[in-house]
Amino acid sequence: MNQNPFQEVFEKMKQKQTQNQQKSEGPEKFDSSGRPVRGKRSIRGAGWMLALLVMLYAGMNCYYVLDEENYAVVTTLGSAQAESQAGLHFKIPLIQSVTRVSKGIKGMAIGYIPETGDSVDEESIMITKDFNFVNTDFYLEYMVNDPVKYLYASVEPEATLKMLAQSYIRDTVGIYNVDDVITTGKAAIQSEIKEKLTNRMIAEDIGLSVVNITIQDAFPPTTEVMNAFKNVENAKQGKETAINNANKDRNEKIPLAEAECDQIIKNAEAEKQSRINEAQGQVARFEQMYAEYSKYPLITKQRMFYETMEELLPSMKLYIVDENGTQKLLPLDSFTSSMQQTATDSGEVTP
Repeated sequence: MNQNPFQEVFEKMKQKQTQNQQKSEGPEKFDSSGRPVRGKRSIRGAGWMLALLVMLYAGMNCYYVLDEENYAVVTTLGSAQAESQAGLHFKIPLIQSVTRVSKGIKGMAIGYIPETGDSVDEESIMITKDFNFVNTDFYLEYMVNDPVKYLYASVEPEATLKMLAQSYIRDTVGIYNVDDVITTGKAAIQSEIKEKLTNRMIAEDIGLSVVNITIQDAFPPTTEVMNAFKNVENAKQGKETAINNANKDRNEKIPLAEAECDQIIKNAEAEKQSRINEAQGQVARFEQMYAEYSKYPLITKQRMFYETMEELLPSMKLYIVDENGTQKLLPLDSFTSSMQQTATDSGEVTP
């Protein structure tokens, strides 16, 4: 069977390469112990391999990638510099080292264990202004504002922050009464502790800043005192409820009273104006009558007499009293009725 011509050429080249390699290397040599002696070619290959590994290591350590949530502290022969811009950055291998520091807000529990909720008595039990004991738990939030100082200005910056916080917490709680610590004074205590601790951290300058501190819980260390405070709190809530109900009732009744008052005033004003108008009308009639009277006094007197009689006579009744008793005579009401009927029948109009 004939072979492929390309395969024959390949086998000839392979045989020639093997012969040249044997000529260049010569017979294999051994030392006195029987171990083969390597030539310069093998040493040169190992050197190239080492150089390749060094270049690979340098290439992998000449850059770093920084995200938005971390700082990068680049240390060059003992000199540190912070980098906060996210992205790809380059560094010198074996000369520069990079340490990442988180930008996020961290939390620290003071007075209790977060995982279990158990109280730590040496941190939580404090004495108040009125010499009462209170069990108070705090939660401190902080963040890194200077990563270089955070790494190198203090050995344990978190421990320093916690000790300072405990100091200011005890100092502040000690100037308040136990009632304020447990009920109404929590906001003021938190604000005062935060201000003191913030100023102290600025003075210490260890790369940390206080974000917030809150009272998680505050209660007396004994059940009897706790129940007493609950009763006080319930009484205060009842007081607030009563005050709110009274204010609600007042807000509902005052507008009604004001509306009634306005209506009374309006009615009084209308009555006043009505009487003023009536009085002015009477004055005008009297003045008109007086002017007529001044011209013809006798005629005016007679007319006024007749008009008055016309108003009085229809309602008058005449009685004659004698020694036998009272006897009615001339009932004017029936008389006037008959007169009016006669005038109606005759077609006259009675004024």
